Amino acid sequence: MNIFAITGSVTLDALRETGRMAVFAGRGALASILGPFYWRAFFSSLVRIGFTSLPVVGLTAVFTGAALALNIYDGSLRFNAETFLPQILGVSIVRELGPVLAALMVAGRCSSAMAAEIGTMRVTEQIDAMSTLAVDPFKYLIAPRIIATTLALPILVLIADIIGVYGGYLVAVYGLDFSGPVFIRNISEFLQNRDVVSGLFKAGVFGFLIAVMGCYYGYRSRGGAQGVGAATRTAVVAAAVSILASNYVMTSFLVEF
Repeated sequence: MNIFAITGSVTLDALRETGRMAVFAGRGALASILGPFYWRAFFSSLVRIGFTSLPVVGLTAVFTGAALALNIYDGSLRFNAETFLPQILGVSIVRELGPVLAALMVAGRCSSAMAAEIGTMRVTEQIDAMSTLAVDPFKYLIAPRIIATTLALPILVLIADIIGVYGGYLVAVYGLDFSGPVFIRNISEFLQNRDVVSGLFKAGVFGFLIAVMGCYYGYRSRGGAQGVGAATRTAVVAAAVSILASNYVMTSFLVEF
């Protein structure tokens, strides 16, 4: 019976935490729609999340594209199908690897920063003081970060797709003796609009999840510096898991269309 009691307790705690998170995400989304809107906080978050994440996203994309091209070529040689390298590379990056890897990089960089910043404000009672001054923390702290991350990540993913394909292009043309114009033409002819749109749609959902996880665990942090550290660590793990889980759900839904 102790095993059943422990299992039931863990399940109830997980459901309770999921409910709190859903309510928090709903309040954040509602605050993003209703005014007042703090433009300075939004643009500040947009620069920190979008522009400053470009180097790490770009480096991740170019090396991923280069390594993927080598692996596809090595595997396709066994079936004498190495000419399909550009098509497989383009679809793999645009549909899956670009959105997922870019989101994981942004989650590790920005979700932790959100949790640390908001968590510090929570433990130092700055959020309580904000509420005392009739400033809604959700509208001033949460909504700008959610909107900025949701808008910035599709742009980052689009750039990552281009850089990742270019990394594969460099390896294929200068290392595997592919023709450059033929490589580009094969990708452009094989890719469809829905491939790009599905990747950008995933990126928007990933951005929303990253912001919600970072803000949620930072907003609920307790216990001083140790609590802020725990919130930061949990936010990154939760964001990464939610990205991978939601990617499977969205992929299973999108392939039907």
